[in-house]
Amino acid sequence: MMQPLLTRGLLVGALTVAAASLARAQEAPIKFGKIDEADLTERPFAADTAASAVVLCDFGRSRFDYGEKGFIVVFERVKRIKILKKSGYEYANGRVPLYHANGREEKLTSVKGFTYNLVNGQVVKDKLNSDAIFREESSANVTIRKFTLPNVRVGSVVEYAYSVSSDFAFNFQDWTFQEDIPVRWSEYRASIPEYFDYKMLMQGYEPLTVREQNSAVGQFTVRWSSNTTSEGRTSGGAETITPVVTNYRWAIKDVPALHEEPYMTTPDDYLARIDFELTGVRMPNQPYETTAGSWRKIEHELLADDNFGAQLNRAGFLKEKLGPLLAAAGTDAATRIAAVHGLVRSSVKHNGQHRLRTTGSVRKAFDQKTGSSADVNLLLIAALREAGFTANPVVLSTRSHGRLQPEVPLLSRLNYVLAHVQLPDGQEMLVDATEELAPAGMLPHHCLNGQGRLVMPQEKDSRWVALKSADRLTTYRQISLQVAASGELRGQVHQEHAGYQGLSQREKLRELGEKKYVTEMSTGHEGWSIGKYAFKQRDELNKPLLLDYEFVSTGSSDGPVSTIYLSPLRDFGISKNPFLHENRRFPVDLGTQLEETIVVSLTLPAGYELEETPQGLILELPEKGGRFTYGVQNGPTGLQLVSRLSLSKPVYSAEEYAYLREFFARLMAKQSERLVIKKKA
Repeated sequence: MMQPLLTRGLLVGALTVAAASLARAQEAPIKFGKIDEADLTERPFAADTAASAVVLCDFGRSRFDYGEKGFIVVFERVKRIKILKKSGYEYANGRVPLYHANGREEKLTSVKGFTYNLVNGQVVKDKLNSDAIFREESSANVTIRKFTLPNVRVGSVVEYAYSVSSDFAFNFQDWTFQEDIPVRWSEYRASIPEYFDYKMLMQGYEPLTVREQNSAVGQFTVRWSSNTTSEGRTSGGAETITPVVTNYRWAIKDVPALHEEPYMTTPDDYLARIDFELTGVRMPNQPYETTAGSWRKIEHELLADDNFGAQLNRAGFLKEKLGPLLAAAGTDAATRIAAVHGLVRSSVKHNGQHRLRTTGSVRKAFDQKTGSSADVNLLLIAALREAGFTANPVVLSTRSHGRLQPEVPLLSRLNYVLAHVQLPDGQEMLVDATEELAPAGMLPHHCLNGQGRLVMPQEKDSRWVALKSADRLTTYRQISLQVAASGELRGQVHQEHAGYQGLSQREKLRELGEKKYVTEMSTGHEGWSIGKYAFKQRDELNKPLLLDYEFVSTGSSDGPVSTIYLSPLRDFGISKNPFLHENRRFPVDLGTQLEETIVVSLTLPAGYELEETPQGLILELPEKGGRFTYGVQNGPTGLQLVSRLSLSKPVYSAEEYAYLREFFARLMAKQSERLVIKKKA
């Protein structure tokens, strides 16, 4: 019996059991080589007017055949795309991933394609040539076949079709209904004999237009080669097997484009798609064979791997270096961990590659002074163990790699490892040494992605751990402004960046240098001239990065003016609302909490006064999700403005998006309010 369809996200749709053989009898939504001439006209093709292209139809189907060595999976696809703008030319490119292992490989067959153009009222088509098909090695087990359709222009319709035959039943073709351009119709069909059990995982936020399932008896001819019998005769032949085949059909109409937006992990986490995982095989007259993976199997495999588990106790070469560091650190566990972290972080520079396993040995990475994230963090675990700590690996998927699904135990879903340390007081700590400017205990932002798996020698000790950090995106600014009668401003600014803001600003400062950093900071402020400046605590990673500077902003006149207009918070607050779209169907994922405080002390010129004191404001998000306060106090020489923003949740659901968008709109409107300063009568 087939495994049930599991649903992720908010995808909904009714299950319909149709008459027998419906999936086979249902007419295909597209036929290669037969184009509707109307598709070449200039009429609108999508509600998204910014779209550079639109998928007119994407149709795929997978079925089983019986080959020389057993069952094979045959996948067929036809895709047709309308090019709307020059920027859409890239969608005339096709790519087909092919898996290979142990001397076997998936085979690409029947590749064909056309480009259609309307020339002088006539449909002209150009054929895809075989010399436009290229091969690219993507990884140790995946080859990409790429091709480009010819003679593409604005208004063209391109289409291509291909088939893939595969000996790998576990690699049953997944299907994605949604892309970064609109899709008018996307449909996928699958016919699966009762011998194969698949878990099907549906994700996304688009409702299915069609969802059908039916069963019918299928026929497969099994042939065997000639063999010599004991009597010296040869025998060969064939037999017919008739398993029950379940036919599935899924389709979605008018699928909107999914674009990358602020504060999201990766678009792949939210695309409407269906994935297949083989969990078991039940062949005739043979015992049931379970193929489903488990996290314990994955853990065993990793711990036995020369480039993972075997590296966890190979830091003996650091003993002489660790001794003096630990002696100087004293007995405090956190300080000792920071000392080990500092040694690894300063000894091996992360080369930017995210890896689950080392590229060699941790000793080699140490000697070469550079390595992948696995080289760095497996060395960190080994060094922590050498220092006497109970340290073990946590495996995970980074934000750009996609959210890890605990119900889907697949090694391919993992691409990163960091250290888990058990502290003497029963507390625990997650540690990563890939960020050169991050203190011990601060995880890289790309690791803040739901849950990771703690890999332990004993099954009872392995578990899921939350990938979160106590550090926040923290900014504090204190500004003293003096306003001249001409409208000129002079200011003294003290700012502090802490937590993840401190990390990002230290990285920016290292990249640009102090002078360029300050120059870039002033470019967004018209008329600003920054004089003195001083950075402090650059290398004290556990403390905020401090910057004190002075600036002058020229006025509108050489002499006194009767009215001065100022919006001081606009120069120091959020520059634009990050939530521009009216609706959002997936979460807002900041990764961590946020705090921003701005205090402006404004000194008015003698003989001037504020025409009207602004009203204070308090905004709160539902369920204590955030708060913004704005207040004004009058003083003897001017006034003080205080703006405080706090977002207390790392992740906001799609249902909370409307509140969050309105919250920021009102916040920015308040920070942009203009102060009117007039000369006294």
